Amino acid sequence: MQEVAVGKLSDIADGDYRVFALDNLEVGIFRTGSKVLAYENICPHAGGPVCQGKIFHQVEEIITSDKKSAGLRFGKQRHIVCPWHGYEFDLATGCHPGDASVRLTPVPVAVRDGKIYVSVPD
Repeated sequence: MQEVAVGKLSDIADGDYRVFALDNLEVGIFRTGSKVLAYENICPHAGGPVCQGKIFHQVEEIITSDKKSAGLRFGKQRHIVCPWHGYEFDLATGCHPGDASVRLTPVPVAVRDGKIYVSVPD
C-alpha cells in the first residue's frame, strides 16, 4: 500500500465530502468535525457511484401498536444514499441499515499536519 495526499482537511467543510480519482480507484472522503472517513466509490448493490449520493439523517417509519404507519421521522444516524437505486448506508460504519453484511468498502485514511492521506494498493 502507498499513501497518497489528496488535499487539506480545511478544503472539506464539516459535514461535507469530496470524491477523488486515484489511478484506478475513486474514493469518497467524508468529514465530520476533525474525523475523516473514506470509502470506495462503488455501491455493493449494483456498482453505482455511491459516494456521490445525498447525505440524509436516517428516515424511520413510526409503526403504531396496531401495525399502522404513523408517519416518518429522522433518526440520528447520517446515511449516504446511492444515486442509482437509493440504497442507504450508515456513514459512520458503511453498513446497510437492514443488512450489516452489505457494506461499503472502507479505505484507510489519515490526517496529519492538516493534510488528508489515503492508502491505495501499489
